[in-house]
Amino acid sequence: MAVAVEPLNGMIGDGAAMREVYRLTNQVAQSTATVLLTGETGTGKELVARALHELSPVASGPFVRVNCGALSESLLESELFGHVKGAFTNAFENRTGRFEAAHGGTIFLDEINSVSYKLQVKLLRVLQEHEFERVGDTRTIQVDCRIVAATNCDLLDEIEDGRFREDLYYRLNVVPIYLPSLSERPEDIPALVEYFAATYARLNERETPSVHKDVLSMLKGYSWPGNVRELQNYVERAIVLSTGPELTVDLLPPHVRGMAPIRIGRKRATTLDQLCSELVTMGMAQAGEDAKDLHPRIVSQVESQLIQQVLKTCQGVQTKAASRLGINRNTLHKKISEYGLEADAR
Repeated sequence: MAVAVEPLNGMIGDGAAMREVYRLTNQVAQSTATVLLTGETGTGKELVARALHELSPVASGPFVRVNCGALSESLLESELFGHVKGAFTNAFENRTGRFEAAHGGTIFLDEINSVSYKLQVKLLRVLQEHEFERVGDTRTIQVDCRIVAATNCDLLDEIEDGRFREDLYYRLNVVPIYLPSLSERPEDIPALVEYFAATYARLNERETPSVHKDVLSMLKGYSWPGNVRELQNYVERAIVLSTGPELTVDLLPPHVRGMAPIRIGRKRATTLDQLCSELVTMGMAQAGEDAKDLHPRIVSQVESQLIQQVLKTCQGVQTKAASRLGINRNTLHKKISEYGLEADAR
Protein backbone atom coordinates (compact mmCIF):
# COMPACT_ATOMS: atom_id res chain seq x y z
CA MET A 1 0.00 0.00 0.00
CA ALA A 2 1.37 3.42 -0.96
CA VAL A 3 2.31 5.75 1.89
CA ALA A 4 1.28 9.41 1.78
CA VAL A 5 4.00 11.94 1.05
CA GLU A 6 2.07 15.17 1.64
CA PRO A 7 4.03 17.82 3.59
CA LEU A 8 3.74 17.55 7.35
CA ASN A 9 1.90 20.19 9.32
CA GLY A 10 4.10 23.30 9.57
CA MET A 11 6.80 22.03 7.20
CA ILE A 12 7.61 23.60 3.83
CA GLY A 13 9.40 21.92 0.95
CA ASP A 14 8.68 19.44 -1.82
CA GLY A 15 12.19 18.38 -2.84
CA ALA A 16 13.28 14.74 -2.89
CA ALA A 17 14.99 14.95 0.53
CA MET A 18 11.90 16.32 2.26
CA ARG A 19 9.52 13.95 0.48
CA GLU A 20 11.51 11.09 1.99
CA VAL A 21 11.09 12.67 5.45
CA TYR A 22 7.33 12.98 4.88
CA ARG A 23 7.06 9.41 3.62
CA LEU A 24 9.00 7.89 6.48
CA THR A 25 7.21 9.98 9.12
CA ASN A 26 3.76 8.97 7.83
CA GLN A 27 4.78 5.33 7.76
CA VAL A 28 6.45 5.22 11.19
CA ALA A 29 3.72 7.23 12.92
CA GLN A 30 1.31 4.31 12.68
CA SER A 31 3.55 2.16 14.90
CA THR A 32 4.65 2.49 18.51
CA ALA A 33 8.35 2.21 17.67
CA THR A 34 10.84 4.57 19.29
CA VAL A 35 12.13 7.16 16.81
CA LEU A 36 15.48 8.98 16.79
CA LEU A 37 15.49 12.28 14.87
CA THR A 38 18.92 13.41 13.70
CA GLY A 39 20.08 16.52 11.90
CA GLU A 40 21.52 19.96 12.45
CA THR A 41 19.95 22.59 14.68
CA GLY A 42 17.10 24.40 12.95
CA THR A 43 16.09 21.64 10.54
CA GLY A 44 12.63 21.04 12.03
CA LYS A 45 13.04 18.06 14.35
CA GLU A 46 10.32 19.24 16.75
CA LEU A 47 7.86 19.64 13.87
CA VAL A 48 8.50 16.03 12.84
CA ALA A 49 8.12 14.87 16.46
CA ARG A 50 4.73 16.60 16.66
CA ALA A 51 3.71 15.07 13.34
CA LEU A 52 4.67 11.60 14.60
CA HIS A 53 2.32 12.18 17.52
CA GLU A 54 -0.55 13.75 15.56
CA LEU A 55 -0.53 10.96 12.96
CA SER A 56 -0.27 8.17 15.54
CA PRO A 57 -2.90 6.02 17.27
CA VAL A 58 -2.21 8.01 20.50
CA ALA A 59 -2.90 11.41 18.90
CA SER A 60 -5.68 12.05 21.43
CA GLY A 61 -3.15 11.71 24.27
CA PRO A 62 -0.69 14.36 25.48
CA PHE A 63 2.42 15.52 23.61
CA VAL A 64 5.13 16.38 26.14
CA ARG A 65 8.40 18.06 25.11
CA VAL A 66 11.53 18.07 27.28
CA ASN A 67 14.65 20.03 26.33
CA CYS A 68 17.29 17.85 27.96
CA GLY A 69 20.03 20.39 27.27
CA ALA A 70 18.37 23.17 29.24
CA LEU A 71 18.58 21.59 32.71
CA SER A 72 21.27 20.30 35.05
CA GLU A 73 21.43 16.58 35.86
CA SER A 74 19.52 16.85 39.15
CA LEU A 75 16.83 19.13 37.74
CA LEU A 76 16.43 17.00 34.62
CA GLU A 77 15.97 13.83 36.70
CA SER A 78 13.22 15.50 38.70
CA GLU A 79 11.69 16.95 35.53
CA LEU A 80 11.59 13.57 33.79
CA PHE A 81 10.61 11.29 36.66
CA GLY A 82 9.09 13.59 39.27
CA HIS A 83 9.89 13.68 42.99
CA VAL A 84 8.27 13.23 46.37
CA LYS A 85 8.04 15.78 49.15
CA GLY A 86 11.33 16.10 51.02
CA ALA A 87 13.40 14.33 48.36
CA PHE A 88 15.79 17.29 48.27
CA THR A 89 16.00 20.94 49.31
CA ASN A 90 12.96 22.94 48.17
CA ALA A 91 10.99 19.77 47.38
CA PHE A 92 7.97 21.01 49.35
CA GLU A 93 5.41 18.76 47.65
CA ASN A 94 5.07 15.75 45.41
CA ARG A 95 5.58 16.47 41.73
CA THR A 96 4.55 14.49 38.66
CA GLY A 97 7.32 14.00 36.11
CA ARG A 98 7.14 14.40 32.34
CA PHE A 99 7.01 10.65 31.73
CA GLU A 100 3.91 10.35 33.92
CA ALA A 101 2.41 13.38 32.19
CA ALA A 102 2.98 11.74 28.81
CA HIS A 103 1.20 8.49 29.76
CA GLY A 104 -1.07 7.50 26.89
CA GLY A 105 0.66 9.92 24.51
CA THR A 106 4.12 10.89 23.28
CA ILE A 107 7.19 12.27 25.04
CA PHE A 108 9.74 14.14 22.93
CA LEU A 109 13.26 14.16 24.39
CA ASP A 110 15.10 16.95 22.58
CA GLU A 111 18.92 17.19 22.75
CA ILE A 112 19.08 13.65 24.13
CA ASN A 113 22.88 13.79 23.82
CA SER A 114 22.91 16.24 26.76
CA VAL A 115 21.65 13.65 29.27
CA SER A 116 24.38 12.72 31.77
CA TYR A 117 25.87 9.23 31.68
CA LYS A 118 24.40 8.46 35.12
CA LEU A 119 20.88 9.53 34.14
CA GLN A 120 21.09 7.52 30.93
CA VAL A 121 20.89 4.34 33.04
CA LYS A 122 17.50 5.35 34.43
CA LEU A 123 16.34 6.41 30.99
CA LEU A 124 17.34 3.05 29.55
CA ARG A 125 15.20 1.29 32.15
CA VAL A 126 12.14 3.31 31.10
CA LEU A 127 12.67 2.32 27.48
CA GLN A 128 13.14 -1.35 28.33
CA GLU A 129 10.77 -1.93 31.25
CA HIS A 130 8.36 1.04 30.98
CA GLU A 131 8.79 1.73 34.69
CA PHE A 132 10.68 4.04 37.06
CA GLU A 133 10.60 5.55 40.56
CA ARG A 134 10.21 9.21 41.41
CA VAL A 135 13.24 10.90 42.98
CA GLY A 136 13.23 10.04 46.70
CA ASP A 137 10.54 7.34 46.35
CA THR A 138 10.58 3.53 46.34
CA ARG A 139 7.22 3.00 44.65
CA THR A 140 7.54 1.80 41.05
CA ILE A 141 5.42 3.62 38.50
CA GLN A 142 4.35 2.01 35.23
CA VAL A 143 4.14 4.23 32.16
CA ASP A 144 3.02 3.68 28.58
CA CYS A 145 4.03 6.39 26.10
CA ARG A 146 5.63 6.74 22.70
CA ILE A 147 9.24 7.97 22.90
CA VAL A 148 10.72 10.27 20.26
CA ALA A 149 14.27 11.54 20.80
CA ALA A 150 16.33 14.08 18.88
CA THR A 151 19.99 15.02 18.63
CA ASN A 152 21.99 17.50 16.57
CA CYS A 153 25.28 15.64 17.01
CA ASP A 154 26.56 12.21 15.99
CA LEU A 155 25.77 9.85 18.89
CA LEU A 156 28.31 7.33 17.58
CA ASP A 157 30.99 9.97 18.16
CA GLU A 158 29.58 10.52 21.65
CA ILE A 159 29.79 6.77 22.30
CA GLU A 160 33.43 6.71 21.15
CA ASP A 161 34.22 9.57 23.52
CA GLY A 162 32.54 7.77 26.44
CA ARG A 163 29.71 10.26 26.87
CA PHE A 164 26.80 8.16 25.64
CA ARG A 165 25.80 4.59 26.42
CA GLU A 166 25.86 2.25 23.45
CA ASP A 167 22.93 0.18 24.77
CA LEU A 168 20.78 3.32 25.13
CA TYR A 169 21.69 4.36 21.59
CA TYR A 170 20.39 1.11 20.13
CA ARG A 171 17.19 1.38 22.17
CA LEU A 172 16.59 4.88 20.84
CA ASN A 173 17.71 4.21 17.27
CA VAL A 174 14.92 1.76 16.39
CA VAL A 175 13.74 3.98 13.53
CA PRO A 176 16.10 6.85 12.64
CA ILE A 177 14.80 9.80 10.62
CA TYR A 178 17.40 12.21 9.23
CA LEU A 179 16.39 15.84 8.74
CA PRO A 180 18.45 17.31 5.87
CA SER A 181 20.15 20.66 6.32
CA LEU A 182 18.92 23.58 4.22
CA SER A 183 22.13 23.50 2.17
CA GLU A 184 21.20 19.94 1.16
CA ARG A 185 17.81 21.03 -0.21
CA PRO A 186 18.26 24.40 -1.95
CA GLU A 187 15.32 23.60 -4.23
CA ASP A 188 13.02 24.27 -1.25
CA ILE A 189 14.35 27.79 -0.59
CA PRO A 190 11.93 29.64 -2.93
CA ALA A 191 8.89 28.05 -1.24
CA LEU A 192 10.28 28.83 2.21
CA VAL A 193 11.02 32.44 1.29
CA GLU A 194 7.52 32.86 -0.13
CA TYR A 195 5.96 31.42 3.03
CA PHE A 196 8.02 33.53 5.45
CA ALA A 197 7.57 36.68 3.35
CA ALA A 198 3.79 36.27 3.42
CA THR A 199 3.85 35.51 7.15
CA TYR A 200 5.92 38.53 8.19
CA ALA A 201 4.20 40.88 5.77
CA ARG A 202 0.90 39.96 7.42
CA LEU A 203 2.34 40.41 10.93
CA ASN A 204 3.66 43.85 9.94
CA GLU A 205 0.38 44.76 8.22
CA ARG A 206 1.96 45.14 4.82
CA GLU A 207 1.34 43.79 1.33
CA THR A 208 3.24 40.63 0.54
CA PRO A 209 6.24 41.68 -1.59
CA SER A 210 7.60 39.88 -4.61
CA VAL A 211 11.12 38.47 -4.42
CA HIS A 212 13.77 39.46 -6.96
CA LYS A 213 15.35 36.52 -8.77
CA ASP A 214 18.83 37.63 -7.67
CA VAL A 215 17.75 37.26 -4.05
CA LEU A 216 16.74 33.64 -4.59
CA SER A 217 19.95 32.95 -6.50
CA MET A 218 22.05 34.38 -3.67
CA LEU A 219 20.11 32.51 -0.98
CA LYS A 220 20.57 29.23 -2.86
CA GLY A 221 24.32 29.78 -2.93
CA TYR A 222 24.66 30.50 0.79
CA SER A 223 25.84 27.73 3.17
CA TRP A 224 23.08 28.16 5.84
CA PRO A 225 24.84 27.10 9.06
CA GLY A 226 21.66 28.11 10.95
CA ASN A 227 19.35 26.25 8.54
CA VAL A 228 15.66 27.18 8.23
CA ARG A 229 15.69 29.31 11.38
CA GLU A 230 18.44 31.47 9.89
CA LEU A 231 16.53 31.88 6.62
CA GLN A 232 13.39 32.78 8.57
CA ASN A 233 15.28 35.53 10.43
CA TYR A 234 16.71 37.01 7.23
CA VAL A 235 13.33 37.11 5.51
CA GLU A 236 11.81 38.85 8.53
CA ARG A 237 14.70 41.33 8.48
CA ALA A 238 14.12 42.01 4.77
CA ILE A 239 10.39 42.59 5.31
CA VAL A 240 11.07 45.06 8.12
CA LEU A 241 13.74 46.97 6.18
CA SER A 242 12.04 47.00 2.77
CA THR A 243 10.34 50.16 1.55
CA GLY A 244 9.13 48.93 -1.84
CA PRO A 245 7.00 46.15 -3.30
CA GLU A 246 9.99 43.83 -3.91
CA LEU A 247 12.64 42.17 -1.74
CA THR A 248 16.04 43.00 -3.22
CA VAL A 249 19.61 41.82 -2.63
CA ASP A 250 20.58 44.91 -0.61
CA LEU A 251 18.13 43.81 2.12
CA LEU A 252 20.16 40.67 2.83
CA PRO A 253 22.88 40.66 5.54
CA PRO A 254 26.37 41.47 4.19
CA HIS A 255 27.79 38.01 4.93
CA VAL A 256 25.03 36.35 2.87
CA ARG A 257 26.11 38.56 -0.03
CA GLY A 258 29.77 37.59 0.53
CA MET A 259 30.65 41.10 1.66
CA ALA A 260 31.47 40.45 5.35
CA PRO A 261 33.08 37.75 7.49
CA ILE A 262 31.11 34.71 8.54
CA ARG A 263 31.71 32.92 11.82
CA ILE A 264 32.88 29.36 12.42
CA GLY A 265 32.43 28.30 16.02
CA ARG A 266 34.04 30.94 18.25
CA LYS A 267 36.72 31.80 15.75
CA ARG A 268 36.14 34.34 13.04
CA ALA A 269 36.54 33.23 9.46
CA THR A 270 35.96 34.85 6.12
CA THR A 271 34.76 33.65 2.74
CA LEU A 272 37.32 31.96 0.53
CA ASP A 273 36.88 34.58 -2.17
CA GLN A 274 37.68 37.31 0.34
CA LEU A 275 40.78 35.51 1.59
CA CYS A 276 41.99 35.00 -1.96
CA SER A 277 41.38 38.63 -2.89
CA GLU A 278 43.26 39.79 0.20
CA LEU A 279 46.22 37.53 -0.56
CA VAL A 280 46.36 38.68 -4.16
CA THR A 281 46.06 42.31 -3.06
CA MET A 282 48.93 41.83 -0.60
CA GLY A 283 51.29 41.25 -3.50
CA MET A 284 51.13 37.57 -4.32
CA ALA A 285 49.91 38.44 -7.79
CA GLN A 286 53.23 40.18 -8.34
CA ALA A 287 55.18 36.97 -7.96
CA GLY A 288 55.68 36.80 -11.72
CA GLU A 289 52.71 34.52 -12.31
CA ASP A 290 49.47 35.16 -14.13
CA ALA A 291 46.66 36.07 -11.72
CA LYS A 292 44.26 33.71 -13.47
CA ASP A 293 46.56 30.79 -12.69
CA LEU A 294 47.33 32.03 -9.20
CA HIS A 295 43.77 32.58 -7.98
CA PRO A 296 42.54 28.94 -8.14
CA ARG A 297 45.73 27.75 -6.43
CA ILE A 298 45.22 30.26 -3.63
CA VAL A 299 41.60 29.12 -3.28
CA SER A 300 42.72 25.51 -2.89
CA GLN A 301 45.45 26.39 -0.42
CA VAL A 302 43.23 28.53 1.78
CA GLU A 303 40.36 26.03 1.65
CA SER A 304 42.69 23.18 2.59
CA GLN A 305 44.15 25.12 5.54
CA LEU A 306 40.71 26.20 6.74
CA ILE A 307 39.33 22.65 6.65
CA GLN A 308 42.43 21.32 8.42
CA GLN A 309 42.11 23.96 11.15
CA VAL A 310 38.43 23.23 11.75
CA LEU A 311 39.04 19.46 11.80
CA LYS A 312 41.68 19.95 14.50
CA THR A 313 39.34 22.20 16.48
CA CYS A 314 36.64 19.51 16.27
CA GLN A 315 39.15 16.75 17.13
CA GLY A 316 38.62 15.16 13.74
CA VAL A 317 34.86 14.68 14.12
CA GLN A 318 33.60 15.24 10.58
CA THR A 319 29.95 15.88 11.54
CA LYS A 320 30.96 18.77 13.81
CA ALA A 321 33.48 20.10 11.31
CA ALA A 322 30.96 20.08 8.46
CA SER A 323 28.47 21.95 10.64
CA ARG A 324 31.01 24.64 11.52
CA LEU A 325 32.09 24.98 7.90
CA GLY A 326 28.50 25.30 6.74
CA ILE A 327 28.71 22.36 4.33
CA ASN A 328 27.24 18.87 4.42
CA ARG A 329 29.25 15.87 5.52
CA ASN A 330 29.50 14.31 2.03
CA THR A 331 31.03 17.51 0.66
CA LEU A 332 33.51 17.62 3.54
CA HIS A 333 34.46 13.97 2.97
CA LYS A 334 35.22 14.68 -0.70
CA LYS A 335 37.37 17.69 0.19
CA ILE A 336 39.25 15.70 2.83
CA SER A 337 40.15 13.15 0.15
CA GLU A 338 40.97 15.88 -2.39
CA TYR A 339 43.39 17.64 -0.04
CA GLY A 340 44.80 14.51 1.61
CA LEU A 341 43.59 15.42 5.08
CA GLU A 342 42.64 11.90 6.16
CA ALA A 343 45.14 12.03 9.03
CA ASP A 344 43.25 14.98 10.56
CA ALA A 345 39.82 13.33 10.26
CA ARG A 346 38.11 10.37 11.85
